[in-house]
Amino acid sequence: MGKYVVGLGEALFDRFKKEDGSVEAKLGGAPANFAYYASQFGQKGLAVSAIGKDELAARLLAELKEAGQANHMEVVDYPTGVVDVTVVNGSPNYEIVRGVAWDNIPFSDALAKIAASCRAVCFGSLAQRSEVSRNTIRRFLDAVPRSCLKVFDINLRQQFYNKEILEDSFRRCDILKINDEEMVTVSHMFSIPGLDNESRCEFMMRKFRMKMIILTMGANGSYIYYKDGISYLKAPDVKVADTVGAGDSFTGAFIGSLLAGKSVAAAHETAVAVSTFVCTLPGAMHPVPEKLKK
Repeated sequence: MGKYVVGLGEALFDRFKKEDGSVEAKLGGAPANFAYYASQFGQKGLAVSAIGKDELAARLLAELKEAGQANHMEVVDYPTGVVDVTVVNGSPNYEIVRGVAWDNIPFSDALAKIAASCRAVCFGSLAQRSEVSRNTIRRFLDAVPRSCLKVFDINLRQQFYNKEILEDSFRRCDILKINDEEMVTVSHMFSIPGLDNESRCEFMMRKFRMKMIILTMGANGSYIYYKDGISYLKAPDVKVADTVGAGDSFTGAFIGSLLAGKSVAAAHETAVAVSTFVCTLPGAMHPVPEKLKK
């Protein structure tokens, strides 16, 4: 059995613009966030991406080290990635800078070895906006063992996706993570029949041969659709600082718990508890309290 649980794609800094005009940079990127939270549930989480040869690259590696997060970062001749984030009423708006290091992740011998020892991998649509990283992600997925769990956290951002990329990713994944707004977009794009989410998810699972769909709906709770049934949990009522990293923490905690032997229902409970905790704090990466791990 492979040993790594990999978050593959963008690694970057979220630059939060404050009301006083100052900017605070926080380590982020959905795959790195996923690996961070999977690591806290007994998994060997590994953040895989690319960085530049700049000060931000050094800071990114230092902060991952401080967080105790293992990583493999290819060093390339492009600047380390940044995203400008403006939070309005608790919801983040993103301006994702183009032409950065994670757009240019090369498929190296080191990545091939990581893929060969991969127990689960989570990838999204954003890092596939560029041909270089898209090809690397596809080669990585082709190189993992048959037993490896492939998770597609769709993460639609701005205009950085198209039907071809999404369909290819649907066909490659075992588990799809999607939110209610993304489900509307996908349903229109692929002419998915049915007015309710249950029929839409069941249709997608059949069409693309997925094992499971994780559907998060913000304040309206979350669903796990899988072959043995449906798990639904309400969203706890808490004071939200921001939702940055909440979805990634949900996916990381869920997959980490599932691989640790928890049932789908139990892993779902853990994921809800962890993502709710993350919502109460600003930024994406926070150590999970022991009581939530149990």
